[in-house]
Amino acid sequence: MTTESTANAIKKNNILIVDDHPFIIQGYKNAITRYKPERNEYSFAEAKDCESAYHIIMDPHTVPFDIAFLDISMPSYEEKGIYSGEDLAKLILEVMPDCKIILLTMFTEFFKIKTIIQNINPCGLVIKNDLTFDELLFAFDKVVRNGQYYSQSVIKMLESHDNNIEIDLFDKQILFHLSKGTKAMDIPQYIPISLKAIEVRKHNLKELLEIPDGSDIDLVRKARDKGLLF
Repeated sequence: MTTESTANAIKKNNILIVDDHPFIIQGYKNAITRYKPERNEYSFAEAKDCESAYHIIMDPHTVPFDIAFLDISMPSYEEKGIYSGEDLAKLILEVMPDCKIILLTMFTEFFKIKTIIQNINPCGLVIKNDLTFDELLFAFDKVVRNGQYYSQSVIKMLESHDNNIEIDLFDKQILFHLSKGTKAMDIPQYIPISLKAIEVRKHNLKELLEIPDGSDIDLVRKARDKGLLF
């Protein structure tokens, strides 16, 4: 193939879009097909929930996707343990490791955003309130060029919070149950650790959040302020 023909070769992109709102799917497609159409062809697969997306991804006849746009909050597929766009992203990265993931969400809690970044490390992460036609094209262009794109709200959250605070799953569950009014002595009914271990973890959380003598209510309030609870 000559240099000129290589330069003018059509780039084919196989794209998955998963969202439970059909008009949003159509909006993404309309925007993407305007992206340098003279040098690109697009093949789209669409899914409206975790179950339909799962079957598309796992279909042996499905050509591996180049890019996947995934809404985080969608109807789950409990039978396969797929509860969100995050779980779909993990599945895609297992079976199609070269696929570039762009996650879209209405979540604006810092800890949730940070957890998504830590667990998925998506090529793109967009808060839907930031999303415009131009924003979508900009994100798509950056990801296509092997870059990483975070929308402005994501960037501001990462810059304005203390990124050194780390807690594990049990800590998160303890905070969650305390926030719902569950007494510490009853939490072992919900998570597989002892009451003594829960009390130690509560103490460590209070130390971490600089309220060593605070009550459980103080702990919940401080955790929510720090974006550790949503």
